[in-house]
Amino acid sequence: MDHQWDQFLAPYVQAVDELKVKLKAMRSHYRMEDGHVPIEFVTGRVKPLISIYDKTLEKNVPFQPGLALASHVPDIAGLRIMCQFVDDVETVVHVLRARKDFCVVEERDYVTNKKESGYRSYHMIVEYPVQTLRGEKKIFVEIQIRTLAMNFWASIEHTLNYKYEGNLPEAIQKRLENAAEAAFRLDEEMSAIRDEINEAQHYFKTYKELSNRRPKRKK
Repeated sequence: MDHQWDQFLAPYVQAVDELKVKLKAMRSHYRMEDGHVPIEFVTGRVKPLISIYDKTLEKNVPFQPGLALASHVPDIAGLRIMCQFVDDVETVVHVLRARKDFCVVEERDYVTNKKESGYRSYHMIVEYPVQTLRGEKKIFVEIQIRTLAMNFWASIEHTLNYKYEGNLPEAIQKRLENAAEAAFRLDEEMSAIRDEINEAQHYFKTYKELSNRRPKRKK
């Protein structure tokens, strides 16, 4: 990677690193309140150059670092928040909207309005200010919020699309659509017994903490 691309992508790397810390801190705050934790885990990445190049072809913009690329490809920096339950997705969305350290500029609800392929997730584009040696630089970052079941399905679909270069055989496409519905039904079932699950998780956490406090027997 040449120096020009290094300079262009550096603020995106910084934005992902900072936001991962902040979003993971949200999870810790929920834990300290000893209530339900809507965030299971957080991941983040900056798109590799080959993926950025594919996006420039899709968007019909020049493959060169600069304002045009930053404006037309708002997901160069991306974070993903995993949730246990469908309702947790809405909770996290509300929390993110209320934050003061970035500005939400776009939202796409693919949970309620799934894509034709069966894909479900909630997408937010935020504008995040990064402090650099040359002053403040505002970076677009995409945040995806989804359940574990949605993420499993999306990972499989992405892999298959890569294998077939976006032209999935009809039979596989149909099975993927059926799998997407099965994953969503699983999410709905888990939500239906959510209180029971939360109670069991709280019991297990308390039991584990008490076990760790017990003095070890001398051999």
